[in-house]
Amino acid sequence: MHDERKVGRFRDATGRVNLGIFTADGAVAAKGDLFSELEPFGNLHPYSDIFILPPLFPQKIVGIGSNYLGHILEMGRTKPSVPKMFLKPTSAVIGPNIAIELPPETVRVDHEAELGVVIGRRCSRVSLSEAMNFVLGYTVVNDVTARDFQKKDGVFARAKGFDTFCPIGPVILRSNSLAPRRVRCWVNDECRQDGNTDDLCFDIPTLVSFVSSVMTLQAGDVIATGTPSGVGPLLAGDRVVAEIEGIGRLENPVINRADRL
Repeated sequence: MHDERKVGRFRDATGRVNLGIFTADGAVAAKGDLFSELEPFGNLHPYSDIFILPPLFPQKIVGIGSNYLGHILEMGRTKPSVPKMFLKPTSAVIGPNIAIELPPETVRVDHEAELGVVIGRRCSRVSLSEAMNFVLGYTVVNDVTARDFQKKDGVFARAKGFDTFCPIGPVILRSNSLAPRRVRCWVNDECRQDGNTDDLCFDIPTLVSFVSSVMTLQAGDVIATGTPSGVGPLLAGDRVVAEIEGIGRLENPVINRADRL
């Protein structure tokens, strides 16, 4: 069992990027790395004085589709017999408060709040009983999806792969507990998704074992475990918040990509 600290990365008032240990009041810079014990040093940086960065940039993000019964029903699908995997590129990763950009080619882009499982060390073909020994902890993922392209293409790469389509953060909760966690998503203060990881069709040990039977997982890889029902469209000007109980709130504005250029 890990010490259940919240860890991540932040830029301080001087512009320095730090690994950090996060508390209720701010973050303390730390020596070491995310995958071993971190040693705090220096003073507490209040949240008002820092900018939180993505906690990590994984080599790969493995998404799991159709993993909550409610979402399966709302999408008109059937429950898969094995976990339904896809990949999101690292180039899609952004952190808190960075804008999700709506591509001009799309007509519908949806939010999908998800629990992200962060792998702690390299693993391949691990058993169910061993799976949690390879979990570093958990983070919040918003698996942003161009729904029209998902339906049109029949595969997920384009729909899931646009730049900014994978907000991650704000921190990693170092834990290998399997305690249920509430998963919620708000758009402009309207709660659209409200689920619980206890309702996963394929639980976390099953996902780690299954994914590692297909591909070697490296330290820092993330498995996005699927989204509960209530997915819906994002529009320019929205603010979307994905929240996982006990981990944190991942908030991002939404803009048209053309507005940035």
